[in-house]
Amino acid sequence: MTLFFIVIGVKVFDLQYLSGDKYRKKAKESNIKNDTIFANRGNVYASDGNLLATSMSKFTIRMDVVSVDKDVFEENIEGLSKELSNMFGRSVNHYKNKLREAKETRNRYLLIARNVGYSDYVRMKDFPIFRLGVYRGGFIAEQKTVRAHPIGKIAERTIGYDDHRGGAGIEGAFTEYMEGKNGWRLKQKIAKGQWKPINDLNEQEPVDGRDVITTIDVNIQDITHHALLKQMEYFEADHGCAVVMETETGEVKAISNLGRTSNGRYYEKRNYAVWESHEPGSTFKLASLMVALDDKVIDTSTVVDTGKGRFFVNNRKIEDSKYGGYGKISVGRALEVSSNIGIVKVVQKYYDKKPEKFIKKIKKFGLDKQTGVKIKGEGKPFVPAPKTNQWSPIALEWMAWGYGVSLTPLQMLTFYNAVANNGQVVKPRFIKELRVGGRIEQRFGKVVLEDKIASQETINKVRKVMENVVEKGTAKNIYSPNFSMAGKTGTAKKWIPRHKNEKGETIAGHYSNKKYVASFAGFFPAKEPKYSCIVVVNEPKKEKGYYGADVAAPIFKEIAQKIYTSTPIDNQSVLDSVSFVGLDKDYEKYYSVLRKYKTIMPRLIGMSGMDAISLLENMGLKVEFSGEGKVMEQSIEKGLKVKKGATVYLKLS
Repeated sequence: MTLFFIVIGVKVFDLQYLSGDKYRKKAKESNIKNDTIFANRGNVYASDGNLLATSMSKFTIRMDVVSVDKDVFEENIEGLSKELSNMFGRSVNHYKNKLREAKETRNRYLLIARNVGYSDYVRMKDFPIFRLGVYRGGFIAEQKTVRAHPIGKIAERTIGYDDHRGGAGIEGAFTEYMEGKNGWRLKQKIAKGQWKPINDLNEQEPVDGRDVITTIDVNIQDITHHALLKQMEYFEADHGCAVVMETETGEVKAISNLGRTSNGRYYEKRNYAVWESHEPGSTFKLASLMVALDDKVIDTSTVVDTGKGRFFVNNRKIEDSKYGGYGKISVGRALEVSSNIGIVKVVQKYYDKKPEKFIKKIKKFGLDKQTGVKIKGEGKPFVPAPKTNQWSPIALEWMAWGYGVSLTPLQMLTFYNAVANNGQVVKPRFIKELRVGGRIEQRFGKVVLEDKIASQETINKVRKVMENVVEKGTAKNIYSPNFSMAGKTGTAKKWIPRHKNEKGETIAGHYSNKKYVASFAGFFPAKEPKYSCIVVVNEPKKEKGYYGADVAAPIFKEIAQKIYTSTPIDNQSVLDSVSFVGLDKDYEKYYSVLRKYKTIMPRLIGMSGMDAISLLENMGLKVEFSGEGKVMEQSIEKGLKVKKGATVYLKLS
């Protein structure tokens, strides 16, 4: 007994003095813990205050069936099954069988539902059995925080994310601002699985993340998304994008990126506008024309001979889309009708011996640089350099009409926006402000990348030519007398890299005759541009159409038209008195046309069918028509002499 007490005394001395600190630390660790208080991640807002992304609590609900008393289980299983059936849609018997099976197999972690919202979680806590709590009712709720997009899939990729997939879009770019800083508090264990705070106050308070105010306008975003989606579905295109930018500030008001799934549906697979660098085709001709105009080697009235629509450069053929060619036309007209030969001949004549001068100007336009937007994954532009292995005997001529160079849609839009902005290049912006608790912490203003890319004379000339593209050029199909637009169509064959076919045969790299990229870039209104816009559609179904004028330009028109009608562009005043000045002018215009064209066929394209029929009948002509709306085609061309009683056939839209 003496020896026993001596051993106990030694052990007590060891626990108290020699190893006391070690065991006190272990006891503290097992009964006291630092509990993390997670900071709220910042929200993402549209420029008008609409919520684009926010954090929401989601719950996974499980059940410890073993902890529920048998009598309680039998008495309430019917009621619980009915409540679960009402909430989740499965039959009452489904849940009864599931719960009974779990009771028999002594399942202590039965999955009831995933991703349950907070309001449903509160309701479930009051269900039969569950209302008894964790230990008697077996109710287990596991909480997690997820990011939700209140406007759904629209602009989802641009709004982005920052999670196990990595960082993308605005959330990925500004995660350091949005994360916040977690806090913590001490808790003491009072029972199995139960902890209570030791102090009333947190040891360290959490600091919420900053809110990001974007430049996105929800109304313009909705318009852009649905205009692109409608055309993509009709042409069964592989993927495409559309971007709307505010001309003066560079604020991106809308960006839509859609890719086709195997079942023919579309969603935002990638941010094509920022990421995908490709050969632009004819939209690049604007840059080629501007180089020659700014160097004053040509004017828009300079005549170029496009021949019969075929031209060879080092045994490589260049063709115009019009069979038989355009013959001798002005350089301005060459851009209006998108003559490949016309633009190539101009560039070849003045820059074949000094390509460095042409490239230097292209670089001044900023077409060799990334925009520098914060969104990750911006594609790199490619402009070949003379006297390097990038250059070839046909590099200059091919570049003139948009091949052999590579740009992303956003980079091309930045250039077109500069033309609309009187030559000033502004950096595209997706963010306006950072806020904390409603207080503005940081503002992001306009960033000028280049003050003037060309003379004002050059800018004015190309803007007029771009306006003519819509009025009487390749994009005349989208012309509207109600609102003005200016732009340039683009149609490019896709380059297919070297690959092996299904038979294992090696196929050399080549330009496809089946896969095209259709595009349109421009701005509106034409005189005092408020917005610039680019539309790019990849691989539309060739049988339905593949030209930029047919595929991409109508998307541009719909976006412009709906922005005109739903977003004030100019200051509008309301008069107290009723005025019929506009109506009177239209009346006088109508009869002046009628008096002028007694024997000469007028231009009817774009005129309403009712007005056109009235005009022709007053000229003593007979009219037959199909369709309704505005005149798309007329059987007798403008300017031809007509005899009284002749029949005119009209095709209406």
